[in-house]
Amino acid sequence: MKVMIVDDEAPARARLENMVGELDNYEVCALASNGNEALELVSSAQPDVLLMDIRMPGMDGLEAAQHLQALEQPPAIIFTTAYNDYALQAFDTHAVDYLLKPVRRERLLEALLHAQRMTRVQIAALDDADENKAARDRICVRVRGSLVLIPVGDIRYFQADQKYVTVCTLEQSVLIEETLKSLEDEFSDRFVRIHRNALVAHDYITGMEKDNEGRLHVRLAGIDSLLEVSRRHAAQIRKLVKALEKKL
Repeated sequence: MKVMIVDDEAPARARLENMVGELDNYEVCALASNGNEALELVSSAQPDVLLMDIRMPGMDGLEAAQHLQALEQPPAIIFTTAYNDYALQAFDTHAVDYLLKPVRRERLLEALLHAQRMTRVQIAALDDADENKAARDRICVRVRGSLVLIPVGDIRYFQADQKYVTVCTLEQSVLIEETLKSLEDEFSDRFVRIHRNALVAHDYITGMEKDNEGRLHVRLAGIDSLLEVSRRHAAQIRKLVKALEKKL
């Protein structure tokens, strides 16, 4: 079983690495010092389980765990931390176990066995929809086999196409396997639905116009193409555009 260790403290990484190395049928496949490094390494290392600290500079373990759900086969996650007040948050991210530092060998083995009993399919199937979970600041996407983080503030629009959703920024368009409805619910304060297949960012709407066939479209800052507004949403979008124009 392949184990990745994620901790910002080198002594803690070394201690866990030694402990895992002493166990039969387990091997350390990668070491990372924060959540960003973990996301960069996970595609190449292909760990079955992450032993991950929660409190780390930059991206912490809780955020990294949420982003890992973008993988088709996410690894199991076991959190390691010196602070037991994170327990409920840890399990909100569907961690399979939670270890308090200093980690004892017996508890480590127990947690790894627990993770091993859960198949990757079972882990991926866990419902990560939580009404009380704060909206993400970044969207995690797979680009050529690697995980890439896109700040939500850079996204102009989401557009659905069959089972995928296109995420469009000024620099790129990438696909994610999330539903437009879940994105609408999560980012309702930043995006508005203009069509059954599209959400656009409030902050980038610059106006509206009709084409030669009388269809209504919105203009977005920095985007050449126009996005169609359905008749069902036209009144709401006109109202929003007028409100935005008054602020200018």
